[in-house]
Amino acid sequence: MRVSSQGVTVVALLADPDAPTDIAQRMARMLPDRLAEKAGQGRRFDVKVVSEPFTSGTEDLPTLMRRIMDRGSAENWDIVVALTDLPLYSHGRKLVVNLSYEHGLALLSLPTLGGLRLQTRARRAVEEAVLGLAGPQATGAEALPQSQPLLGPFAGRLAPVHPGPIGEEETADLRYVVSGPRGYLRVLVGMVRANRPWRLVPGMSKALAAALATGAVATVNSTTWSLAEALSAPRLVIAMVGSVGLMIGWLIVDGELWHRSTEGSPEARQRARLYNASTVMTVGIGVLVCYVGLMVINLVWALFILNDRVFASTTGTPLHATEYLTLSWFVASVATVGGALGSGLESDEAIRAAAYSKREQERRHMLQGEHGDQLVT
Repeated sequence: MRVSSQGVTVVALLADPDAPTDIAQRMARMLPDRLAEKAGQGRRFDVKVVSEPFTSGTEDLPTLMRRIMDRGSAENWDIVVALTDLPLYSHGRKLVVNLSYEHGLALLSLPTLGGLRLQTRARRAVEEAVLGLAGPQATGAEALPQSQPLLGPFAGRLAPVHPGPIGEEETADLRYVVSGPRGYLRVLVGMVRANRPWRLVPGMSKALAAALATGAVATVNSTTWSLAEALSAPRLVIAMVGSVGLMIGWLIVDGELWHRSTEGSPEARQRARLYNASTVMTVGIGVLVCYVGLMVINLVWALFILNDRVFASTTGTPLHATEYLTLSWFVASVATVGGALGSGLESDEAIRAAAYSKREQERRHMLQGEHGDQLVT
């Protein structure tokens, strides 16, 4: 590892666009002081954030490490910590972190941190990686004791983290991986968190407008009143599940969010399953939030517009709290179906954040655009 002549250790956070860059920028504000405090001995750190699609076009671990090493060699950086929201694999296991003490490199896969306290866990992981890489150079068995603190940000009952195998030709001295069902669940939740499903709701403005219009009309329709009163609770649940499922399916099909792997390797198939599962969960969370919002809006609208005598004369049942809730619940399902039709007017940009494959395509275009600009200049 190089040390700058001014006595300041230059740390570069090389982050993929979107969530990794946001996380890196937030942690960079406090990282120099925290690193200096933990390192002691008058050590100083200069932290830079570089947002680049360094994973564009490949998820092969040796290739990514070479890219990071080449990028660091071209700059005056002492340590490079690369952050990505892609699930990476090493010998069939999901990568947590890859460390090279010889070259001062670390590669961190954010989804393995899970979905809770992601910013804090990422900061702790980066701190431990930098402090380990900034220490005395060591490799192999000598590196293991000083790197044991890296388990801190990852370990737990639901985080089966353990050292992973390293090939002889790989640019790495130490590696941690997760495996098994608990590891799969942790990575999946982390991918959904990296997708930031709350961004899907404002992006569905046209679908929500269609759903609100459908709900407003359905609320004052006497046929809807009769149907809501006739449906039992199990049928209302079925209507809710069916409408939400229809909305999720339509968004995925219309936005072409389903990922189909062109490779035949087991890792590629597992990666495709992870991509699609995270997409379904992300879109599902967004649709459920919209569904609850529609139910609340329909309830308020019903309280304002419905007349007890007219309702009772049509259904034979007076308006009470139960009738308001049942009607709002059923209308939310009807409105969600109407919203699914309206979602066909949405652009891919509105829901692209829900799919890893879409973000990968954008990063490739971004990289190609940068190369094209360099050629022009």
